[in-house]
Amino acid sequence: MDHRMDRRTFTQSLSALALASSASLSSSALQVAASVVAPQGSTDDTRAERQTARTTVKTPLRLGLIGAGSRGQELTRSFLRVPGVKVTAAADVYPLRFEQLNKVCGYEVAKHAEYSALLDRNDLDAIVVATPLGLHAEHVLAALKSRRPVYGEKTMAYTIEQARQIVTEVTAGKQIFQVGHQYRYSPWIRAAMARVQAGEIGDVTHVLAYWNRNSSWRRPVPDPSLERLINWRLYHQWSLGLIAELGSHHMDIANWAMGSYPVAAQASGSICCYHDGRETDDNVQVILSYPAGRRMVFTSMTDNAKMGDQLWLYGTKGSLNLTLQDATFFYEPRKVEVDKVVKTGEGHEPAVTSASYNPANEMPYRGPGSPVQVKDGEDPTTAATRAFVHCVRTGDRPIADEHVGLGSALAVVSANEARVTKREVEIAIV
Repeated sequence: MDHRMDRRTFTQSLSALALASSASLSSSALQVAASVVAPQGSTDDTRAERQTARTTVKTPLRLGLIGAGSRGQELTRSFLRVPGVKVTAAADVYPLRFEQLNKVCGYEVAKHAEYSALLDRNDLDAIVVATPLGLHAEHVLAALKSRRPVYGEKTMAYTIEQARQIVTEVTAGKQIFQVGHQYRYSPWIRAAMARVQAGEIGDVTHVLAYWNRNSSWRRPVPDPSLERLINWRLYHQWSLGLIAELGSHHMDIANWAMGSYPVAAQASGSICCYHDGRETDDNVQVILSYPAGRRMVFTSMTDNAKMGDQLWLYGTKGSLNLTLQDATFFYEPRKVEVDKVVKTGEGHEPAVTSASYNPANEMPYRGPGSPVQVKDGEDPTTAATRAFVHCVRTGDRPIADEHVGLGSALAVVSANEARVTKREVEIAIV
């Protein structure tokens, strides 16, 4: 197979891919075991602590990076904080990226215009994939076939069929694969989720999630010919838009909280603010259904940042607020009981009605809550990359493994299909 990818290939229209993806979305690829309880590595806190623990081990680990753009460079910064790690080679179709990467590393990284050339090297211990979403499956599968451990950015794949192929390949090769859902490694989120799973807020029935910004999401382009290369998130060829790039993180946490994959998705979106030639929506709304009637609602807008990036987990005994920096519990007051009709010897006493609500019972709680205390609130990406290095060196299984990646892909791809087709999409067992 020819794995070459040049700039022309990247910037060409991928109408064939789009058509194939659309077909796969309505095919049996959607019929994944969505209602089966998702693997819960989150319950193994000892394993998580072991993987994310700071280390003085300096055993050399040589990384190959496919995709040296902004996310690839950020991952590089995090990986280089781990003793013994070096980014040895990188592949990208945009030459300027190599100069930027060299500055991040402080040394010259071997460069390749074709990722197949990088995979042909015999001096790499693991591969990191940080390319646009539409290329994830191609690059991850090729890296897995080279029989090396792979760190692949989220969302795991552009279609559910591709995500399932990755799961199959990881299983067949018994390989280490970690998906870039770094919030699985966040100290405060892990601490909070352990308490949720222990029943602190009762049964979680709803998750409401926001990721709002006041920014066009557009990046400056030095040459018009580079528009789709640099602003790939705005075009359907490579991107599933806000649902994937932002919502995938929150949908993964919803899967974690519910202990399940979603069973159905509804979604909407539009371009209401930035009429600049983009194809992906500048606002989206998603509803995911889970077993037992539970729901997750995600919303993202790009013209008002009031709600920022946060999630609310609502349970029968309390609530949990998660942000990029902290976690806070809130607890339900006494449940309002409905008066029972008293039966007498002559029948029922007449029901006494009152006002439909008491304002004091309906006001939002504005108190401080109960913050989650952690010793080290480090950046989740740093913790996730250190965990991957640990797994490569020891053979330990990643917390954010291929099954975690599949669960998020199920949510993202199904929600996107619901947005496009304007109908509810069921995710059933095959």
